[in-house]
Amino acid sequence: MSKIKLVLIIVTIISSLSINAQKYGYVNTEELITSLPEVKTANDIIEQMKDSLTIKAQEMVQGLQNKYRDLEAKVNDIAPKQLEIEKKLLQAEEQQLQVFDQNSQQAIYEKSEALLGPIQEKINKAIVEVATEGEFTYIFDTSAGNILYADNALDVSALVKAKL
Repeated sequence: MSKIKLVLIIVTIISSLSINAQKYGYVNTEELITSLPEVKTANDIIEQMKDSLTIKAQEMVQGLQNKYRDLEAKVNDIAPKQLEIEKKLLQAEEQQLQVFDQNSQQAIYEKSEALLGPIQEKINKAIVEVATEGEFTYIFDTSAGNILYADNALDVSALVKAKL
């Protein structure tokens, strides 16, 4: 019976030692991302794309508004059948504008993914390298907002920046 107790005590001590040996760290990925020059370049490209698509959409809206005004001005001068045809054409153009808007949003999303995705992967890789080299059990992301307290000594942001 005493051998079983001794084994249990040893197992408990070893378990508590391995639990205490865990190493934690944290990083603010949002801060890291905004500090990288390639992110600023990517964001500039995305903004230029947004601006270009916005201008094109505004031109399309203005053109459509002009056509509606023109149709309203001549509503009494054209046959009802022709008026119906003109309205349907304008409605089709409205739908094209909606499709353009949806396609624009999709294109912006895809461009963001193409430009920012590799940067995010690079950051994740650097975090894994720091975790592996520093033998961290966990590295938390403080930008997610789930950490209520963290000792500044556990901040591995500088180590991750060095890897980038």
